[in-house]
Amino acid sequence: MTKHVVGRAADIAPGERMVVTLKGRPIVIFNLSGEYFGLLNRCPHQSADLSRGIATGIADSDEPGDAVCTRSGEFIRCPWHGWEFDIRTGQSWCDPSRIKVRPFTVRVEAGRALVEGPYKAEAIPVSVDGDYLIVDA
Repeated sequence: MTKHVVGRAADIAPGERMVVTLKGRPIVIFNLSGEYFGLLNRCPHQSADLSRGIATGIADSDEPGDAVCTRSGEFIRCPWHGWEFDIRTGQSWCDPSRIKVRPFTVRVEAGRALVEGPYKAEAIPVSVDGDYLIVDA
């Protein structure tokens, strides 16, 4: 797969998201507490932009009346019809065996790993600062 540098890791705060276009495909990248995940930015139901949805958790209960929210912020809810998808895997919450949003691997690489030195251009020193988000597509 081809590497695509899509931005700096610092561009997406924890709990936030960013939309990029790679090879004509819209991809939404999520930052879940410093871990980055990518999904095709289209709900499989009717193609709504998932990036416009609400990040939510899952209600979990061992018995009636004892529900608690777990995995807060790890699911994205389609803004049109409420379908929910696991941001980490793309799996549908209601029908994980049949419905899925295409996931994309996103990783963080140090800028120095992407650009080999020496860092010079026309006798002006150049440095690579920070970490960058890489999507395999």
